[in-house]
Formats: sequence, C-alpha cells, structure tokens
Amino acid sequence: MKLPYAEPFRIKMIEEIRQSTREEREEWLKNANFNLFNLKSSQVFIDLLTDSGTGAMSDSQWAALMRGDESYAGSRSFEELHNTVQKITGYKYLLPTHQGRAAENVLFSVLVKDGDIIPGNSHFDTTKGHIEFRKAHAVDCTIDEAFDIENRHPFKGNIDLQKLEKIYQENPKEKIPFCLITITCNTSGGQPVSLENIKAVSELSKKYGIPVFFDSARFAENAYFIKKREEGQQNRTIKEICKEIFSYGDGMTMSSKKDGLVNIGGFIALNSEEVFQAASNFTIIYEGFITYGGLAGRDMAALAVGLNEATEFAYLESRILQVEYLGNKLMEYGIPVQKPIGGHAVFIDAIKFLPNVPREEFSAQTLGLELYKEAGIRGVEIGTLLADRDPATRENRYPKLELLRLAIPRRTYTNNHMDYIAAGVKNVYDRRNEITKGYKITWEPPILRHFTVKLEPI
Repeated sequence: MKLPYAEPFRIKMIEEIRQSTREEREEWLKNANFNLFNLKSSQVFIDLLTDSGTGAMSDSQWAALMRGDESYAGSRSFEELHNTVQKITGYKYLLPTHQGRAAENVLFSVLVKDGDIIPGNSHFDTTKGHIEFRKAHAVDCTIDEAFDIENRHPFKGNIDLQKLEKIYQENPKEKIPFCLITITCNTSGGQPVSLENIKAVSELSKKYGIPVFFDSARFAENAYFIKKREEGQQNRTIKEICKEIFSYGDGMTMSSKKDGLVNIGGFIALNSEEVFQAASNFTIIYEGFITYGGLAGRDMAALAVGLNEATEFAYLESRILQVEYLGNKLMEYGIPVQKPIGGHAVFIDAIKFLPNVPREEFSAQTLGLELYKEAGIRGVEIGTLLADRDPATRENRYPKLELLRLAIPRRTYTNNHMDYIAAGVKNVYDRRNEITKGYKITWEPPILRHFTVKLEPI
C-alpha cells in the first residue's frame, strides 16, 4: 500500500479559538461597519484575511529569537540576515524594513516620481498605492489567460511581452524607472511567473535600458511552481531556482511576513551601490538605522532562519498541498475558483458565485460578509473595493476579476479546518440565489480605502 502524504512537522503548541453564534456575528458586523478588517480576532473562528505574518514559526526560529543581537548598529543578527539574503538572491546590498510596504516606500522614494509609468503583472494594493501616491501610474501587463478562471495555464502570473514592449516603445525611457515582476502574482490569484518569462522580461527590458525589480513576498512559492511545472527544472533545488530568478533583476522588495515565515519584517536587496546609498537615506528617515530598519535584532535572526526554511522543498510542498486541498474541495462542490489553484490562497469568483449582486454593490465584499455570517470565516475582497477609485476621475475602477481571497496562514491550520471552510462556502453557495443585494459606501479614505472603508447594506 502506498503511504499517504504527511506533513513534515508535528505540533508543539496550540492556541484556542472560539466558535460564535450567527446572531453574535451579525451584531459584530454592524459594529464593524461591515468591514471585515474592523473585526476583532477573537470574533473570528478561522482567519483567512491574509497569510501575511499570520503563520507559525518553527522551534529553530524561536531559538533564534533568544539569540538576537540588539545592538543599534552592525549587529550580528543583521550579518546573519545579510549573508542569508545574499546566498539566496545573489544581491550585494541589504536594507531591512519593518514590513513589505515600508520597503516599497523607501525604494519608491528613490525611484518613482510624478508622471512615471511602472509596468508589471497586476501590482498589489500597497504597491499601486505607493505608485499612485507619487502621482505615477501602474500599468498591468499580465497575460490575458490570467483573467479566465477556467483557463489552466500553468503560469498565469506571466507578463505579456507584447504589452510590455508597447509601453517601452510609446514612452520615453526616463518615464519608466523600472519594470516590476510580482512573484507569485497575488492579484491574479496567487499565480506564478515562469522562469522563461522572467528571463524574457529581463532581456526585453535590457534592450530598452529599463531596470527590473521583483516584488518578492512569495518568491519561494513561485520557485516551487517552477520546479513542479516548468520543463527542465524538476531536478533543481528551490534555492538554485531562486538564485537564477533574482539573477535576472536589479533588486527586490520583500514582505518577510510571507515567505520569510515571520510575523513582522521586510527588506530591500540591491546590486546597485548608487540606489543603495540613496535608499539608505530614506531608510534612516522612515525606518531606522540601515542595519536594523525598524526591526529588533531578534526579528532579523528569526527571519534569517525562516528564509532558509522557506526555500526547502519539503516545507513548500506541505504548504502548497494544503492550499490545493481546499481548492479541490471547493471545486468538488461546484464553487467557481481561479484555476489552477494558487500558492497561498484560494480565490473565489464572486461574479459567478453571486450573479444577482451587481458589481457596483461590491459582490466580492458581499460574499466575504456572507461567509463570515455563515461560519465565522474571515476572507478578504480582491475586487472593486481594493481596486479603489481612478485618481483622475474618482470613479470606481472595476478590475477584470472580482474575487474573494481565502489566504491560508503557514503551518497554522489542519485539513479539518479546510473541510470546515469548504462546508461553510458550500452552504453560502447553496443559498446564493437568495442573495440579491450588496453594500454601499458611507465613508472612505482618499487612498487604499478597503482597509478602513465603512459600508452599509443596500
């Protein structure tokens, strides 16, 4: 008999979570202005709002916390992190930050100015926010297959080279500070970018003299998909694939709360001394000294261990197989999800799930609220709310996909929890035709509205 798959770890500590009643959840939603971000964690049974900083650290990471060097400048923990990042990415220079959006803020303060154009593959919310805050423009050059949830293209995060070259041809080089490759591509459903595409984007960009940077929050998951799906990559290690990926770029930003396997942290890694020196000034202004950047030494020590663990095949397989397990369960129930299943989350197509709720009434947010009321599960809308308003017209932007993301924290939940999630989604799906009204905005901030927006039922 073939032995079934088993996770390459065992559980050493648990945290209690409480199930609530539907009546309690409905009251809590009213108090939260129907914004799932405003719920208390104690009011959530299974929290799939994000996989960012919500995972469980290993015993080796907890041990590293105790060994952290808290020196203000030049700590041993910084050296450990610097050496680890250099080994995995090949980049010479490192600037720690307190999280990924801080890394974007520092780097974009150097590179992005008013009127610039930053092409890439479906920039995520904070990335686009930092670009548009500087009155620049994020241009999506993702392949069209990414927006057909039934299409099983293995690398739906790929950049369309024709779309990209059109941007390069139609705009002066001085207006394009860099091309940004997001790995994996969160907004299109946690979809990977192939090594072949990364190399081709790099070659095309070099032809036009445009630097290439990576949004690397889930770079290890992307390398796993390359190993599993791309011809000629099966016999390579994850670390070998990562090293080649980063060799095609000039630098990276990192939210370490994802594939760094820690609860806080980020960094910028670069090859250019000129960009490093300029970014160092902004790091000191916004974050802290250049060898800690808003992080305690113990956080950098845990991150160095986490990056090594995250780039091992056994860990990645256990992580991604659990996400696939949930995705396959939902597909068995007929739930419309982005296919193939992404690396960190399952993305549900809200337009197909709730055909009676108009997009202007925020169908993905409506689905998220219904799932919370049904089962105490918190997901997050990746749709019209997140897409925000056009900076010029202030009209709602309607993205090609209206998704509810169920992001799975790393090493946190069991497959029994996945079964519970699937059952909760199915229960909402079974009564989908009864859901005909969505929500309207009563208050919103000028940018990145989905975090703090206030809503009420229509």
